[in-house]
Amino acid sequence: MQLLHTMLRVANLEESLKFYTEVLGMKLLRQKDYPDGKFTLAFVGYGDESDTTVLELTYNWGVTEYNLGDAYGHIAIGVDDIYGTCEQIKARGGKVSREPGPMKHGSTVIAFVEDPDGYKVELIQLENQSSSQKRAATNPS
Repeated sequence: MQLLHTMLRVANLEESLKFYTEVLGMKLLRQKDYPDGKFTLAFVGYGDESDTTVLELTYNWGVTEYNLGDAYGHIAIGVDDIYGTCEQIKARGGKVSREPGPMKHGSTVIAFVEDPDGYKVELIQLENQSSSQKRAATNPS
């Protein structure tokens, strides 16, 4: 078995594609309109669908808002340089809703960003921290 994708319903497909491709650096892998069903599917990710899990962005034509509810948690993305990644996200117009830092009750460095629909995306510092991050962690300013 293999986890293939996670689906998110989006209110504005163009804004969502811009966020996931330009802000988070994913690639648009495929997109298709389904006129009979009045929806469009767009798949984005960091690699080919045969090798990695991707996101399916579902745009239901004419729907401009969704109630996210309280059951949804977040999508998680591992990054090599969480501090630099957050700075790049802000520079590209993305919203960092929790700045990088250790998680509560633990030492893993995390941050959160939000997509245009308010979905949370957790960034997790991968183990192979850059030397500048290690310096920053041992010599906080």
